[in-house]
Amino acid sequence: EVQLVESGGGLVQPGGSLRLSCAASGFTFINYWMYWVRRAPGKGLEWVSTIRSTGTTYYADSVKGRFTGSRDNAKNTVFLQMNSLKPEDTAVYYCVRHPSGGGLFVPRLEPDFGVWGQGTQVTVSS
Repeated sequence: EVQLVESGGGLVQPGGSLRLSCAASGFTFINYWMYWVRRAPGKGLEWVSTIRSTGTTYYADSVKGRFTGSRDNAKNTVFLQMNSLKPEDTAVYYCVRHPSGGGLFVPRLEPDFGVWGQGTQVTVSS
């Protein structure tokens, strides 16, 4: 069974840091591009980062310079290091797998695109 399980969310003060993890199972991890997508309260889905199979990364302008995506292909895990967090980063963060491998720098933001984890809540508040 293909599965993505996020962890690492929580409550953090503005300016703080969190590191999200997404453990993958049930497929050949190295063959797939992975994404981080978030949904803020009352808003739609927003692309955050793309991590290619090679580890090359791309970021939304809203997080560029503050967030760093990475992956450990030996451990089938993708990460999102979030620094200098702002209240507007408050959201549920989802790990997403490309449906067939890779090639989309920004994923289609629909629930039927690829495989989604259950999400992890990040709250930035003082």
